[in-house]
Amino acid sequence: MEMPEQPRSRRQTRAAILTHLLQSGGSFRPPLARAVRLSEASLSRILFDLKAEGLIEEVRRPAPYVGGPTGLVSLDRTVALAALELTGEWLSVGVGNLSGELHYIERVPLPRKPTVETMGRVFREALHLLRDWTRRRRIRLAHVGVTVPGLGRLSEFGNPIIPCDIEQIGDMLAELFAGVPVTFTNSVVAHAAFHRCRNENYPFADAHLFVFVGQGVAGAWIGDPSEDDALEPVELGHMVFGTDGPRCRCGHHGCVEAYTSLPALAELLRMTEAELLQLGSDWVTTVPLTTRLRQELRQRLFRLGLAIGNTLNVKPCRGVVVSGWPSLLAEDDRKAVSDGIDSSLLGGRKLAQVSLAFVPPSTGNDPQAALAFAAFCLARSGGMAAASTEAA
Repeated sequence: MEMPEQPRSRRQTRAAILTHLLQSGGSFRPPLARAVRLSEASLSRILFDLKAEGLIEEVRRPAPYVGGPTGLVSLDRTVALAALELTGEWLSVGVGNLSGELHYIERVPLPRKPTVETMGRVFREALHLLRDWTRRRRIRLAHVGVTVPGLGRLSEFGNPIIPCDIEQIGDMLAELFAGVPVTFTNSVVAHAAFHRCRNENYPFADAHLFVFVGQGVAGAWIGDPSEDDALEPVELGHMVFGTDGPRCRCGHHGCVEAYTSLPALAELLRMTEAELLQLGSDWVTTVPLTTRLRQELRQRLFRLGLAIGNTLNVKPCRGVVVSGWPSLLAEDDRKAVSDGIDSSLLGGRKLAQVSLAFVPPSTGNDPQAALAFAAFCLARSGGMAAASTEAA
């Protein structure tokens, strides 16, 4: 017997509508009502409120069928969001809308050896640039998304990649942008939000594991966007395969990250990380891949797959998405990831019926990931977020 569905609060209902519009790019009323499980009458009442608040717009479009609806509901493009995205090279700051269009971008370079003190100055400079730009144009921000590599669930334990005082940065934001909701998150969560909300051909709609292979290796559980744990970071880059392996930045040897991150790939290709980043996706066709090099890449991808498989043993799900440099390789090379997942205990993909998909790398387009995350936070709050600084 099917259990009756739990009643939803007004915030949850609004969040369901806004997140569906964010992920779909727009919808006519009848399919929107079905997607969020509302009657068209109830939907109309909520859309009236959202339109009055300037969160959505409805424009005339040709009917999808004879006698069909002509009003296409979408997110209002005039809503302004701020994005701050920290990478290994700079802090990107930008202002854009709910559709992902950026109207302003600035990049503040990082010091050669960042410290908490110098990173505080970098953030203050970026935030003053943001405040001055929005003030000149009289723009009121609806939400600010801040992404920091390696940010843990509890920011007071510090950041293992780039030293930052999250509490101090939050105080700066509260000082310069009083009343504007701010959310901090790990970079992997932001990249997951970017792919889920901006990719029309994203492979999964149900709960799945998103794996990001960039400067580090991390994952995020992606679930129902209206739930509090819709995007939840998971640590998998520091599984150790052997103490005789390469040294990882975490201090251990043999972590999967020490084999498969961008710095590890750059070392294998005998170039600097900056040179590899400059090549972007073209490194696959620019750098000659000898038989020995290709074999080593496959061995490293096998370890990545084994780490993913072990993660699925902890929390099983039916789908895995991998984003990063492995997605640029030929299918024969990427198969090593599948083989690694299959070699883990409890049956791998075949017995657990896990589907594996690859999406293009999203590094180098900052602050797009932070902007997508800010849009996701606003939508998930139902447009009713209280002014607060929180960690996601």
